[in-house]
Amino acid sequence: MSRVRILVVEDEGIIAQDIQATLEKLGYEVPAIAVVGEEAIEKAADLKPDLVLMDIVLWGGMDGVEAATHIRERLHIPVIFLTAHSDAATLQRAKVTGPYGYIVKPLVERELRIGIEMALHKHAMDRRLAEQDQWYATTLASVGEAVIATDTGGGVRFMNSLAESITGWTQAEAVGQHLDNVMVLSAEVASTGSHGPFAEAVRKGLVIDWGSNTWLWPRRGP
Repeated sequence: MSRVRILVVEDEGIIAQDIQATLEKLGYEVPAIAVVGEEAIEKAADLKPDLVLMDIVLWGGMDGVEAATHIRERLHIPVIFLTAHSDAATLQRAKVTGPYGYIVKPLVERELRIGIEMALHKHAMDRRLAEQDQWYATTLASVGEAVIATDTGGGVRFMNSLAESITGWTQAEAVGQHLDNVMVLSAEVASTGSHGPFAEAVRKGLVIDWGSNTWLWPRRGP
């Protein structure tokens, strides 16, 4: 089995070498060390490591938070932040990047190993869920009937193209809207604003049949 490859981003040379030695002692591979944010992005793109250990505070125009944002959004590589001390504003910015953990310097071997293994596991789970979501979306999009998927509160999460054409809503417009706003059933519902079948279906946990006299009022009129 190939070793986990970790890119280290640290602008203090002695600390970077110490981190590399510790990682290699723990059985990981360190293909490179980056010193500034721009270099971290370039090496991450070129080497495709399994994980990036990123110091939050770096010399130069780009700090670790900005570099991590690029690596996450462009390369989808998990990032763990290394920090000794950072102000509250920087830490708040770091949270927005969706890091897979924080490790406080000076490093402790046991905490470092646990942090890395947890981050790798979480990233693998996230990737698996993303692939599963894509599979579901592809499957629902190819179904020969109109399909609208919602969350448990009735908020629209997905519509296939046939549902878009029937309701008059695009998926981009409908996502986040309540199903009763998108799928308006019968003239009575449209005129009174009463709830459609969604609440009843959720409450009973059953398929609800509204009968043959029900019709849909599309967004732009019947």
